[in-house]
Amino acid sequence: MLHVLKQTWALMLGVLLLMLGNGLQGTLLGVRGSLEQIDSGTMGFIMAGYFVGFLGGSKVTPWLLNLVGHVRVFAALGSLVSAAFIMYAAIIDPIAWWVLRVIVGFCFSGIYVVAESWLNHSASNESRGQALSLYLVVQMAGMILGQLLLNIADPAGYDLFILITVLVSISVAPMLLSSSSNAPLQSAARAMPLKELIRTSPLACFGILLLGGIYAVLYAMSPVYATERGLSIAQTSYFITAIFLGALVFQFPIGWLSDKIDRRLLIIGITAVGAIVAVTGVHLGEHYMVLMVCAVLLGGTANPLYSLLVAYANDYLAQDQMASAAGGLLFINGVGAMTGPVLVGYAMTHLGIEWYFITLFILLSA
Repeated sequence: MLHVLKQTWALMLGVLLLMLGNGLQGTLLGVRGSLEQIDSGTMGFIMAGYFVGFLGGSKVTPWLLNLVGHVRVFAALGSLVSAAFIMYAAIIDPIAWWVLRVIVGFCFSGIYVVAESWLNHSASNESRGQALSLYLVVQMAGMILGQLLLNIADPAGYDLFILITVLVSISVAPMLLSSSSNAPLQSAARAMPLKELIRTSPLACFGILLLGGIYAVLYAMSPVYATERGLSIAQTSYFITAIFLGALVFQFPIGWLSDKIDRRLLIIGITAVGAIVAVTGVHLGEHYMVLMVCAVLLGGTANPLYSLLVAYANDYLAQDQMASAAGGLLFINGVGAMTGPVLVGYAMTHLGIEWYFITLFILLSA
């Protein structure tokens, strides 16, 4: 683990700063949308734009990595995210927000391909679960701190949008200024069509597809659910923080365990626990403390599934397939995530806000 961290510290620091900005912007956009009287269905449409862009980024980034390498791709995508973030406050319009979400989704998908390809090159089969878990712990730490930043200024103003732009802008500095970032050498990656990826690891592909929907509900629609539930801005930020806190606490222990036992058994057990928690949220979600416990446990079960499924898939791949496979898995994840906010937003508007938890139960039980 220390060996992987030594090789990837610049990447990890850059990801931390990016997630500070990304964590705040997701919640900030949901809260600002409610303040602007944008209904849940429309906000679901806006949030889904992220996952539309996500599909494109996952397909284009492996080609960019072959062309200019990991560091330049990371820096270019980070710069585009920074520009998109500041435009949210400049143009208060659902269509414009949707377009900006598409751009942000494209860029973050590419950033994830860069990071995961980098880590998979740095780790062996015996340490891959721990390496990916460390990466996701860094992500969650940034997300948690990002939620807390929501309380330092008025979401109806410009200050928070300026803050997320600054955080993303400086995220590229560690890699650009480091002489020892140890990025993988620029080389031709072997193409891996989706059919081959699915044939190589059907469990990972199907699981990643469903997990896309789960992530879309948890991370795109939670601010909308909290606002519709009647939580204050502070309570909303604590609710979102609880989701990320659960992910942070459980991520590394589960990743460590996945390197010791059959990853498939662990995947089944975690999804079962998550489904039980979702049912609890359906029936007891009106109680704030129960809601907070459910948030911690859902974050703690859903987030580690990603590293488990990616590690399981990469156990069967050669190193020159990993960049293409990372893009393929993120594409599948994006397909699952793209429809999540739209369907959940519609269901919450017309059938009741309990469909936030009902959808999570259906996806975790599938």
